[in-house]
Amino acid sequence: MVREGSSIDKALAVLEAVAERHRLTDIAAAAGVSKSTAHRILQSLVEWGFARPDGSGGYEPGPRILTLAARAMNRFDPARQAAAALRALHDRTGYTTHLAIRNGDEAVYVEKLEGRRPYQMTSRVGMSLCLHSTAIGKAILAQLGDEEVLGIAARTRLEPRTPNTITSDEDLLAHLAGVRARGYAVDDEENEPGVRCVAAPVFDHTGRVIGGISVSALALDASREDLEALGPEVVAAAREASQALGAPLTVRS
Repeated sequence: MVREGSSIDKALAVLEAVAERHRLTDIAAAAGVSKSTAHRILQSLVEWGFARPDGSGGYEPGPRILTLAARAMNRFDPARQAAAALRALHDRTGYTTHLAIRNGDEAVYVEKLEGRRPYQMTSRVGMSLCLHSTAIGKAILAQLGDEEVLGIAARTRLEPRTPNTITSDEDLLAHLAGVRARGYAVDDEENEPGVRCVAAPVFDHTGRVIGGISVSALALDASREDLEALGPEVVAAAREASQALGAPLTVRS
């Protein structure tokens, strides 16, 4: 099917196709343009350095794409990119919302919006989070392979934070399977007594999990059922944040 639209639309479609395909026929098909149009656009992209011949009769991304990507990544701020999704979730729920980014065997809060409740959460930007005992942490772990999860568990020793903390490898893996199936994780007073949270994973432009978004409340203000009911909203917010970070639309969150 030939793509309708401006010459700019067609050029961008061809540029995107070059990132994943190299044969002219495949590039044209993916971009939805004729082979002659694709060839003409590719010649311009080569002249500008956005594409180059791959030595086998096809094309590959050119050095100028890498230069622009590097410049963009240097200015990339996950908190700023995800701000709209976090704010919308905060406004809809009225609870405290967080964005945390994974940092090795832990996660770190990079944004917090205090809820419209008669209390304040003790969390703060810059605070580190255990992965096995927090909702955001478990949302992250659920997107990793079992071997990587067990490596983290061995290094952190699954230290108990409260009587509800998961402290065995077997229980953790079984729990994460449920998180993966639901799309969100719940911290039912597992990290801090009297605090409950629900979280969903956030992905970057490569489709790799980099952190999570959460809603937090005091246990006396929100039951586990209350937070479970917010799960789909948190998943939707995390998906919106992931898309703002350039995550592929096929990523499951």
